[in-house]
Amino acid sequence: MDFSKVKLVVTDMDGTLLNSKSEISKQFPKIYQDLKKLNIQFIAASGRQYFSIIDRFDTSIQNEITIVAENGAFAKHGNKELFTSCIPSEYISKSIYTLRKLDQVYIVLCGKKCAYIETKDEAFIAMFQNYYSEFTIVDDLTKVTNDTFFKIAAFHYNCSETFIYPVVKHFENELQVIVSGKQWLDISHLNANKGHAINILQKQLNISKDETMAFGDYNNDLKMLELATFSYAMENAHTNVKTIANFQTKTNDEQGVEFILKQLINSRK
Repeated sequence: MDFSKVKLVVTDMDGTLLNSKSEISKQFPKIYQDLKKLNIQFIAASGRQYFSIIDRFDTSIQNEITIVAENGAFAKHGNKELFTSCIPSEYISKSIYTLRKLDQVYIVLCGKKCAYIETKDEAFIAMFQNYYSEFTIVDDLTKVTNDTFFKIAAFHYNCSETFIYPVVKHFENELQVIVSGKQWLDISHLNANKGHAINILQKQLNISKDETMAFGDYNNDLKMLELATFSYAMENAHTNVKTIANFQTKTNDEQGVEFILKQLINSRK
């Protein structure tokens, strides 16, 4: 494999760079430093909240990497905000009211300051904190106004694609509706997707598709993977991802991202 053109590495987090315990491998900091020496840019792109993404990385590199959070709705490099795509205010209440009609669905209103939930279910909150480290419990999500809102996330313990998507798919003409994980679905601005975000960053960095390597595992990664010639589906990826990606790597628990990045680094030595 000829990796000589690669100037940008983009990776999803859950199911990709993170293992099943939501941890980054101990070898990643060294790999990152090697990428840096080769002048290869690194971007972490996730459906997670910004705070939850940045907290996963070693403090020594937090100000050096670019974070694309909330499925592309918010990007930040160090202390500099790069861009935002906010969900239109008129659709916030409409989406929440629709989701409230469903049984066993938990709703998260994702803002710049923090995430907001109206459930007090302890089991859900314990799980939810893995993805949202900054959050507030409120009585009514439709009454929250003092923040900038990036998306509405909906969670179903069994399957978001089966139990949530059919009820909200009619929003797709006005909003981005993405099944972002087995249990998660996101509703956001039409431009709020990882592909749109990475395209903006590629233009800012003057980096082409042929110079980009990307890793993903779920449907919210599809548009991002289309922008990379070196696109990799994790072995644990959704069938749609494996279909669209040009290559495949090991599972997230087998450190599939690091496996390929070490090949990239070694090819430049």
